[in-house]
Amino acid sequence: MGRGFESWRRGRHQPSAVSPQPRRRRRPTVESAVRTIDEIVIYAPLDRVFRAAADIERWPDILPHYRWVRFLNRRHDDAGTVEMAAWRPFGPVRYPAWWVSDMTVDRANRQIRYRHLQGITRGMDVAWRFDTQAVGATNEAVETDGVLVTITHEWRGPGWPLVGRLAAYLVIGPVFIHGIASRTLAGLKWEVERDRAPRATSPGSAARDHRRAADPGATPRGERRSDEQR
Repeated sequence: MGRGFESWRRGRHQPSAVSPQPRRRRRPTVESAVRTIDEIVIYAPLDRVFRAAADIERWPDILPHYRWVRFLNRRHDDAGTVEMAAWRPFGPVRYPAWWVSDMTVDRANRQIRYRHLQGITRGMDVAWRFDTQAVGATNEAVETDGVLVTITHEWRGPGWPLVGRLAAYLVIGPVFIHGIASRTLAGLKWEVERDRAPRATSPGSAARDHRRAADPGATPRGERRSDEQR
């Protein structure tokens, strides 16, 4: 892919239903483009997992770190130009993030793609892939074997003189991009799997546990910080 930065690959694992966090797969090098890979296994039918990932307008209702999602231009395939805003973790501080991207939904091949058009990550390509996993000895029930959801981000960094690629390599990729992607996967997993087995906690406490796990610093939805900027 030419010179640039090879950033972060996150390892595969099968974490618990609440707040799973993809692992780092290998350290970055300096020969290729900025790249992050986040993966998680969701134990539910493929169609249900794909619908939850593609129904982005519902994300603010189920993912505490998303502030809003709205289509600016919707095409007939339920894709188009979409505006998203989320909280990015930065240590104990949450930083408001905003971007506009072109979304493409390939239902036949079970892929969702984004091309960032505006925002600090302009020019970034994002690909979602969904693969059924035969975890057990047999593959009789796909919903018990799980679906491996992989999010790949590829980017050459912001066009800032001198410091753009360094900022992408040290901060934007591992802290911001992975921070949002890992929380998105954790939240989707919890939402899709939550009806599979009875829980000991009440619905209210389960929702609070999910909100704390997915975004420990979350504020009530609708609140915005005074220093929020696009």
